[in-house]
Amino acid sequence: MATTLHYIFDPFCGWCYAAAPLVEAVEKLPDLAIELHAAGMLSGYRRRPITPQWRQYVLPHDRRIAQMSGQPFGEAYFNGLLRDTTAVLDSTPPTIAILAAQQLSGQGLKLLRRIQHAHYVEGLRVADQSVLQALAEEIGLERAAFAAAYAQSTGQAADEHLAASRSLLARVGGDGLPTFVWDRSGEDLVLLDGSAFLGQPRAWAAQLSELLAR
Repeated sequence: MATTLHYIFDPFCGWCYAAAPLVEAVEKLPDLAIELHAAGMLSGYRRRPITPQWRQYVLPHDRRIAQMSGQPFGEAYFNGLLRDTTAVLDSTPPTIAILAAQQLSGQGLKLLRRIQHAHYVEGLRVADQSVLQALAEEIGLERAAFAAAYAQSTGQAADEHLAASRSLLARVGGDGLPTFVWDRSGEDLVLLDGSAFLGQPRAWAAQLSELLAR
């Protein structure tokens, strides 16, 4: 039977960054497709400028994420980006880039990982289209093709994707990000608790392998 792991995430979600090794660990499991659903945590009216208050809010969460998951955070993020009050966090541009990469070559997850590293380690402004273009080229996407796919994924296409992702999150009763949903053909959708496996990607892969074998 066809099995899909629906991954509801946001590029600026710290706990999604914590879960990135879990996603990578199961990306190549046979007979499992991973479908990306960006929820727009900081899209539209939720866009957020960097402020001293925002830095103070996210720092303890980021430190906990690092402790629980082993994911790295860079000085350029902690004392560069998080002190840059001219920067704005907007989930829509990186989401569009991920959709474009997925459309072009099925590399949405690869670009998501690159965006997360660029944000949390390198302290780059990953809501800037020029930065996203450069990151896409780094993972091997051709410049003109990516620019065209980005333009095609902008506007209504992005809005529809975000709305569908939020609808799925509500339908399955997800209470935050990331949310993992197990979808085996002919069966009900099932929420999976990835938080119990943070820092344990091999155990997570074993769990999903066992589910596939049932």
